[in-house]
Order: sequence, then structure tokens, then C-alpha cells
Amino acid sequence: MTARGISHTRELLRQGELSAVEHTRAVLRAVRERDTLDAYVAVAGEEALRAAERADAHIRQRGADAWQAMPLLGVTVCVKDLLQTRDLPTGRGSLLPNDRPRKDAPAVARLRAAGAVVVGKTATSEYGWSASTVSRVAPPTRNPYDPRLSAGGSSGGAAAAVAMGLCDGALGTDGSGSIRIPAAFCGVVGYKPSLGRIPYVPNSADRLAHQGPLARTVADAALLGQVMAGPHPADPDSALGSLDAPRSEGVLRIGWIEYDGTCEEVREVTEQARLALLGQGHLVEDVEVRCTHLYPALVDLLAASEAAGARPEDDEWADPGRLEVIRHGRTLSGADVIRAEEVRQGLRTTLRTVMDRYDVLAMATVPVEPFAADAIGPAWAADPRDLRWLAWAPASYPFNMTGQPALSLPAGLTRSGLPAGLQLVGPVGADDLVLSLAGRLEAELGTPVHPPAAGALEPAAAR
Repeated sequence: MTARGISHTRELLRQGELSAVEHTRAVLRAVRERDTLDAYVAVAGEEALRAAERADAHIRQRGADAWQAMPLLGVTVCVKDLLQTRDLPTGRGSLLPNDRPRKDAPAVARLRAAGAVVVGKTATSEYGWSASTVSRVAPPTRNPYDPRLSAGGSSGGAAAAVAMGLCDGALGTDGSGSIRIPAAFCGVVGYKPSLGRIPYVPNSADRLAHQGPLARTVADAALLGQVMAGPHPADPDSALGSLDAPRSEGVLRIGWIEYDGTCEEVREVTEQARLALLGQGHLVEDVEVRCTHLYPALVDLLAASEAAGARPEDDEWADPGRLEVIRHGRTLSGADVIRAEEVRQGLRTTLRTVMDRYDVLAMATVPVEPFAADAIGPAWAADPRDLRWLAWAPASYPFNMTGQPALSLPAGLTRSGLPAGLQLVGPVGADDLVLSLAGRLEAELGTPVHPPAAGALEPAAAR
């Protein structure tokens, strides 16, 4: 059996055609036997089955009402290996020891409280430093549409697991595109909420990292995001709330951005999404957002943060690519970091002005098709010594720097048969607007052809 997503699983459970234990056993078996893309780095055991048994008991007791208080009851989820879990090891993609307490991160705890069954931990680059899953501790996760290529990252294991049907949904992290990039490469939905909407504990001083879901559909991603959202005392950003007033969900003003270097194959796919938006009656206009020195500022912010948490005596154990970033961080002064922050503030001001004119921005999530599985980026950005390891994803990191909500949904397949994603971005706090528009667009574009590597096997009850 392969998981078909949250909505599909919940319907089978409601109808009594499947039990939570049957579903969990089947998913765990599929992970162990059919994870040919190296999506998982750890697989759950008896704890997952006990959670499924509790879900079945709750369903027997409450019937159809069981999902009112626990909307993810019996649903299987995986968790990116950067996030702490009480019952599974957290290696953070690294040979370095993890000294953090072995307990659930707040978002994981909220998934479990809603009835979800955690079935495993998924691959990441070391500490999520690159937009790939290349690391020293596990093989890189490969693309479900072409195993020679990358699944993207650093939540690449999560995206591939969802695409392959090896879980119903996933929890990832996004510091510069790490949810949206693999979602685009693997043909699934990836949602980075507004900064703080889902608490991140321990949070990062660079205020770039977000947590968010990956799922088969926009509705599934929205449900996961809703379950995990809300303030937490250990994340001060989670108490900030929305900075923007609600906006109309009728006819929207959409600013369309095309970044330099967008390949023709991706442009052809995303152009169909543009036509669909126009067909729904929205006003779509080309717009340019210019901010000088943006990528160098991102590099300095990330490098300073990596260096602050790295001890020189641990250098020999660090990922070689991440070590190049750390070494750059050690050359930075406090004044360098402040100048990078000034660039960030300039971007926030610019985009605030842009969002006064437009309700939503739209663009290709990633301007290029997936690169080689064992690389950290396209050939021109694959040498970490050049510090260009994220330069190929210009549509991703700006919205980490501003904290805006951004969602990637499948827009279709290129001529090479590879998924391409469309990214929708809203004002800070306007997550519901982004999700609503994404859902309407998904209904028109449809979902991509199932990846060849998935080889879907229906549950016996559904045959």
C-alpha cells in the first residue's frame, strides 16, 4: 500500500474500510521495502503501532465525531530529521552529536495531539544548510520522477516521501526555500507559513527559518498547517500575530515575477498557471522587485549564524560544504552582519510597498529543472567554495528574509517529464488568502501524473 494523502486516508477510516493499525502497518512496510529513493533515515516501530491502536480505539468510541477534536486521527506523517522527536533519533543530517533533549518539538507534539502517527524521520543536508539532501551520513534523496536527479532540499526526504506515498503528509523546515524547492522538484505542495505562525523551537537568531507542511494537496497542507499553528512560549515570534488586515478572496491583483535565468521548460509550464489565473478573472500584471546586494546579504546572515554555532574543534566532522560557509562566517564582523540586516530591511520595505499594490505575487518556484542527485545545485553553483549554493533559487530566499507566507503547488510537467512548481506569496499574515487561491488554482490545474517510482499499490479494501 502507498498512502494517498490525508483526505483519502481519513475517508477510508471514516467508512470503516481501513483501520489505523492496518494503515500504519502498511505504510511502515512500504517504507522499509520500497524506499528506493533514500527518503527516510529512521523508521518508527512499536510506538507508531501503539499510536494507531489508540486511534482505532478512539474511532470505535466516538465514530464519525472522532475527527472533530483530532482532525489527523490515524493519518501517517513523517518528520524532517532536523526536528526533535521523543521516540526517534534526531541526527540533523550530521556526524556531529546532537545534544538537544530527546522530546517532541512543539509542532510534532501538536501533530500527535491531533491524532497523527509519526512513521519516521526524513533525510536532510547537515543542519539543512543546502537545498539538497547531500550529507555525510546517508545517500542523497533522489527524485521520484527521475532517480538520477535531486529531490531538492533540504526537506527533500519529506517531499519524496509524500510523492512516493510513503506517508500521508510531512513536516519540514524552510530557511531559504527548503520546503518549497523540494515540493516543486517532487510534484507536491509545500507551504512556508508567515514567520512565527508555526512555532520553531529552538528558534534561530537569523530569523530566517520556518516550519511547515508538505502534502499531496493544498487542503491537506492547510489542515496540517492549521493543526501546528499558534503561539508557543519558547518562540517569541509565534506571538506576533498577523501584521496585515484580511483581504478579499474575490478578484485579486496578482503581481507576476519572472526571474532571470528561468529555463524555457519551466516557463512553458508556469505560463499555463498564469493563463488559469487570468481565466479565473484575476488581474495579473508583470512586476519587478529589485533589491541590490540581496544574495550577498543572505550569505552573510546564514554564514554568521552557522559560524556562531560551530566550534573549531568540530570542523573535521562537519559537512565540507557547510564548513566553507562556516569559514566565511568567521571572517565577518558585527558591522558586516548589520549591513546585511540593512539590506534585509530594505527588502522588507520594498516588498511592503509592492504588497500595497498587489494581493498576491506569483512566479515559478524554482527557475530550473532538478540537477544531479549528488550535487548541491546546478553545475554553475555546485562548488560550495564559491558561496553560490543558493544563488540558483532567487524566488525562494527573499520571502524568508521578509517572513511572508509562500506556497508552492504543482503547475504541471515539463517536456522532460519533470514537475515544475508555481509559487504564490502573500503579505505577512495573509496565509489564508494564499491557501485559498492555491486551492482554487489546484482545482483547475489538477495534480501531476503519479511519479513512475511510486508504483502505487492500493490498499486491499480499496481494490
